Amino acid sequence: MVVITLQRNKCIGCNYCVELAPSQFQMSKKDGKSVLLHSKEKKGFFTLKSNDYLILESCDNAAKACPVKIISVKDV
Repeated sequence: MVVITLQRNKCIGCNYCVELAPSQFQMSKKDGKSVLLHSKEKKGFFTLKSNDYLILESCDNAAKACPVKIISVKDV
């Protein structure tokens, strides 16, 4: 299972995650911050659990490119 976590309140809106993993991230028109699609929010952390291993590489690249390091990707 792939677990992706986004700490959205620290997002600076650079758009790297959307460019590298457009199927999982998009930018909010409301506040210009990243949105992790189909995620659940708990205490400011947005988490997506997926059995689709095809998203692992693109999301991992997005996490590495994030300048504020608010995306984590785990293969559990």
